[in-house]
Amino acid sequence: IVTCDSHLHSAMYFLLANLSFIDLCLSTVTVPNMISDLSSGQNTISSQACVTRIFALHILVGCEMVLLIAMALDRFVAICKPLHYLTIMSPRICIWLLVGAWVIGFIHSLAQLAFIAHLPFCGPNEIDSFYCDLPRFIKLACTDTYRLEFMVTAISGFISMGTLFLLILSYIFILVSVWKSSSGSLSKAFSTLSAHITVVIFFFGPCIFIYVWPFPTVPVDKFLMVLNFLITPILNPTIYTLRNKDMKMAMKKLSIQFLSLRKFT
Repeated sequence: IVTCDSHLHSAMYFLLANLSFIDLCLSTVTVPNMISDLSSGQNTISSQACVTRIFALHILVGCEMVLLIAMALDRFVAICKPLHYLTIMSPRICIWLLVGAWVIGFIHSLAQLAFIAHLPFCGPNEIDSFYCDLPRFIKLACTDTYRLEFMVTAISGFISMGTLFLLILSYIFILVSVWKSSSGSLSKAFSTLSAHITVVIFFFGPCIFIYVWPFPTVPVDKFLMVLNFLITPILNPTIYTLRNKDMKMAMKKLSIQFLSLRKFT
């Protein structure tokens, strides 16, 4: 929709389209294999494929975290500096933000996999999860992995908590700035930010619980894994779409064009 409608060719929709693309990739990496395993009963995967999946997951998750920060920056400029919006959030800056998000995601994933590059594995070889993830994969190593598990959990937890804190701080700063400048615009600013806050809660909630909570329970972990990679990627575009008049108009226009084209053919 963003690509087809010229009215949506702005920084906000550019970042939103890329967020939806990353969500699509996250679901593609995990969900089809999970459904296949549950339906066939053949829940096996090679160690190389497991590591590849972990690598892809951490690239996408790291990229999405940076992209959410970029979207918060976009909202800050739009609300607090509207006259300079087109200058600050230019197409060139948007491209650099996107490239930076993918580069940081790649570095984050590479750094995580460096911890398991030389781990010895000799059994057991079962992961009690719907997909391959780093903490459970490390537990299979034939050596004492307590320090390694602690380090991986600490790094992932620090990144998740740090990004969430930065986002919350930016939202508070935006609301305070709007409140000081014009109290009447506060409700409008909060309405604009509410979609972003909802997406952030759905994305970071399961991540923080899985990596930071010191007493995980398997049923809760599995539920949060399904929520993180199946439900949240569907909710993110839906939340932004249902709360955005321009997006709904573009969807309506595109559906009318599609139906008329189909009728013509």
